[in-house]
Amino acid sequence: MTDDTAPQPLQFGWEEWISLPDLGVPAIKAKVDTGARTSALHAFDIETFGPSTRPKVRFTVHPIPGRDDLVIPCSAPIIDRREVASSNGERELRYVIQSTLSVSGNQWPIEITLTNRSSMTSRMLLGRQALKDHISIVATDRFLQPELSYDVYHTSRMRAAQPKRALRIAVLSREDNYSTRRLVEEGETRGHSVEVIDTTRCYMAINALAPEVHYDGKRLPRYDAVIPRIGASVTAYGAAVIRQFETIGTFCVNPSAGITASRDKLYAHQLMARARVGMPNTAFAASPKDTGNLIGLVGTAPLIVKLLESTQGKGVVLAETRKAAESVIDAFRGLKANFLVQDFVKEAAGEDIRCLVIGGRVVASMKRTGAEGDFRSNLHRGGSAKSVRITKAERETAIRAARVFDLNLAGVDLLRADTGPKVLEVNSSPGFEGIEGATAKNIAGALYEMIEAQARPAPVRRRKTPG
Repeated sequence: MTDDTAPQPLQFGWEEWISLPDLGVPAIKAKVDTGARTSALHAFDIETFGPSTRPKVRFTVHPIPGRDDLVIPCSAPIIDRREVASSNGERELRYVIQSTLSVSGNQWPIEITLTNRSSMTSRMLLGRQALKDHISIVATDRFLQPELSYDVYHTSRMRAAQPKRALRIAVLSREDNYSTRRLVEEGETRGHSVEVIDTTRCYMAINALAPEVHYDGKRLPRYDAVIPRIGASVTAYGAAVIRQFETIGTFCVNPSAGITASRDKLYAHQLMARARVGMPNTAFAASPKDTGNLIGLVGTAPLIVKLLESTQGKGVVLAETRKAAESVIDAFRGLKANFLVQDFVKEAAGEDIRCLVIGGRVVASMKRTGAEGDFRSNLHRGGSAKSVRITKAERETAIRAARVFDLNLAGVDLLRADTGPKVLEVNSSPGFEGIEGATAKNIAGALYEMIEAQARPAPVRRRKTPG
């Protein structure tokens, strides 16, 4: 007596349409081969990454035969490395992954080896391990299950349907500080592979056909994203390294041009003025004969005299009288240093607001108060910080200031003036420690959410080279 309630196996012909949702492959034709133990998927640019205890593999797939311009980026944990004999007797050591096979609403896990099948008619082969207990084979027929269509790769829903995959990310940093450690910690918590690269140890092959970045004698691998943490002392070289990654096509959280422009305080203020971003009255001159007129352009004392290349409050002087301002300006000129003169916003009372802008939105803000007797509010100089609720105008000003430099990550420093928010500075490498501590927000996590959205795999149509 048979059990009529037992599930009946699916019938497969010698070729079927299947999907691999874990890999973001919604439709692919697979050849059924009961002579092979493990299934095989056509893959190229195969590259391992991650820790040796939990290695992963990145690869790309051409799901449509003859359409090498359509590329699906994939990644998966490695479960084995196995020697496989092909139909012509050649043996190859292949990485083995596990993925979900989906057919006609039915799903089950299968093992897949990765290999280049560009010379094969079928981009995928289904072996015995994938068929057991699920499939009965009708070797004389094909497409016994519902047919899919390659048209799915050209729909607007394709990007949204892509699974989240592990990313390989480089942090360009010369310092083992809180921000660098948080970026590594948060990235690895989210399943990504994060490598810290010393910017000054990078060197570049500047080549029109194959631009590369090298490090410690080896070509750096293909990264999904680069997070620049470029120190002020190496801005020029760091920007050159980022430009090289941009040339390769890597997503860089902050572009080289934006980092360079934000570091040049004079140029930064000119750009913000052009974009009508509120800031303190600012003046600049090269000739010592212009000192009096320079002060007059800004206003009356007290005044701020600021070196163009100052960071963390260094090289910023408060001149409380006109005579003091003239003395400071003469001293800076004697050192052949470039500087700005700015109006001192008295109503700010030694406080400023740091807005952390990520991906075009303010994700956190804190009020910084200078140490006793210090008009500078920098935390590196003993200032204190606490979370603050900002106004709509302050939020919009911070976002506009970051947009001026095309920065996806920016620390925008504002003063609360009687005439509205004034931007002091836009920092392209803001620290995380102070603002995470003051606001109890996961700033590194917010950054990775933006990176995952930008670097998320999607079908890529490569432009064909005209023959």
